[in-house]
Amino acid sequence: MQRKPHVLFLSAIILAALAAGVGCDKLRARDKLNKGVQAYKNGQFDTAIEDFKAAKELDPSLTNAQLYLATAYASQYIPGAPSPENLRNGEQAVAEFKKILDEDPNSLSAIDGIGSILYNMAGTPYSADKLNESKSYHQKHMQLSPNDPEPYYWVGVIDWTQVFRGNRDMRDDYNHNPKTKKQVKENDPMPAPLAAEFSAKYGSLVDEGMTSIKKAMDLRPDYDDAMAYLNLLYRQKADMETDAAAREADLQAANDLVDKVKAIKQKKANIQPTS
Repeated sequence: MQRKPHVLFLSAIILAALAAGVGCDKLRARDKLNKGVQAYKNGQFDTAIEDFKAAKELDPSLTNAQLYLATAYASQYIPGAPSPENLRNGEQAVAEFKKILDEDPNSLSAIDGIGSILYNMAGTPYSADKLNESKSYHQKHMQLSPNDPEPYYWVGVIDWTQVFRGNRDMRDDYNHNPKTKKQVKENDPMPAPLAAEFSAKYGSLVDEGMTSIKKAMDLRPDYDDAMAYLNLLYRQKADMETDAAAREADLQAANDLVDKVKAIKQKKANIQPTS
């Protein structure tokens, strides 16, 4: 059965109208995105979030709107603040980044965004699970882009964070044990049995962190922030030593890195920007 000419003409008009509507929505979405970016730059995060939401609704394929929305939520999150609204900002940031990964599993911006916000959310209250989840995203970045130094740095930071907390907790438990005759201060060497226990529990994290940080430094030789954390990891390694000479060697390596960081920062400060 053939369609009548007026029916075909009407169908063409409807299709053209739909196409025009879609095109109009895309233009409105970009307008909302631009307004949101401006509001974001001006620190008007609530306004920016509403603009990014509107842009996303008008054009679900506009990935930049999703990224900006997730980033705006993350920007409003204050590490350690316990209010429900603050926690919701962090959770919404993670949720938005994950929606992006549902469509594009290799989006480094979303991967890094989740890794960053989870790290910030893991501090207070402390959550080893969130730290490990954060680390998994930085490791995914490594797999996708192995020559980027930043994810190696962040794995080292996360490992140090867990080891440092473990060190503190083990010292507290030791000092509060009724059988303990002499208190161990923060910078004192651990008694040999405690050092051995500390090493057994956290030695693999120190090794992983040091290896990762050194990789970051290989990729960026003047990476002073990475050197600073390698210094801190050496100090944790020193607390695992049961031999005094080995402990001194670790502390010397840490001190050498402090000197190197100072030299690099001084060199950067002396570099004048070219006109």
